[in-house]
Amino acid sequence: MKLLPLSPNGQTPVRALTIAGTDSGGGAGIQADSRTMALCGVHACVAVAAVTVQNTLGVSGFHEIPPQIVAGQVRTVVSDIGIGAAKTGMLASTAIIEAVAQVCQEVGIGRNGTIPLVVDPVAASMHGDPLLHAEALDALRHTLIPLATLVTPNLDEVRLLTGIEVVDETTARKAAEALHALGAQWAIVKGGHLRTSDMSTDLLFDGDTFHELRAPRLATGNDHGGGDTLAASVTCALAHGYSVPDAVAFGKEWTFHCLEASYDLGAGHGPVSPLWRLHTGPQ
Repeated sequence: MKLLPLSPNGQTPVRALTIAGTDSGGGAGIQADSRTMALCGVHACVAVAAVTVQNTLGVSGFHEIPPQIVAGQVRTVVSDIGIGAAKTGMLASTAIIEAVAQVCQEVGIGRNGTIPLVVDPVAASMHGDPLLHAEALDALRHTLIPLATLVTPNLDEVRLLTGIEVVDETTARKAAEALHALGAQWAIVKGGHLRTSDMSTDLLFDGDTFHELRAPRLATGNDHGGGDTLAASVTCALAHGYSVPDAVAFGKEWTFHCLEASYDLGAGHGPVSPLWRLHTGPQ
């Protein structure tokens, strides 16, 4: 694959911002975002929205950061450092989602501004542990997703947001249309968990055209952080000036290689790994 360029030593790299929760086990959340951004040659800025208590077996609790502190992190980073793109992950509550949406509009993040925004509408961990208060789904639908350059839910999140159970290509198309109707500029329905063939097919939709992105399905249980990694790598490509289709194609291929390089960790699901780039030689 064609990798994103690494900046020469001493040269300020492209910057991107992740607004999300932490993962104390290091496999997902801000930790996964920062790892991917670094290995994509991007300086990662962070706005911590929640702190989780989790390991490879699941999430046993989380603590929300006060909404004004979350918004303040975004505001102070953008005003001083500047960013080429941003993404959201776990936002935990209605109040945090509303604060993030407000500050994004204030500083020009999102489809009505100049800074692309990838919304990964995290609602639950891969183990099914809740990471979003149920009443906050409406805030995602009506406050944050309408600001999104791209929205990247997994299939469970598609069902929660749209009421559509994706079981085949027909329902995937209906779900993509429903996500787009919520206001996102682009919507993607990911096929990684739709195990109907030996290919993983993601469906990208802009309101007019469907784009299919395919990759071989990998047989591994070590896929923790896969959704975060996809969204973060797409964000990196957008920060480098890629179009949305090209950024998603890059993210799809990047995540495939991260799945190939995934490793065992703890007693549960190990993480996908962007560390594979360290073995590719000079770029």
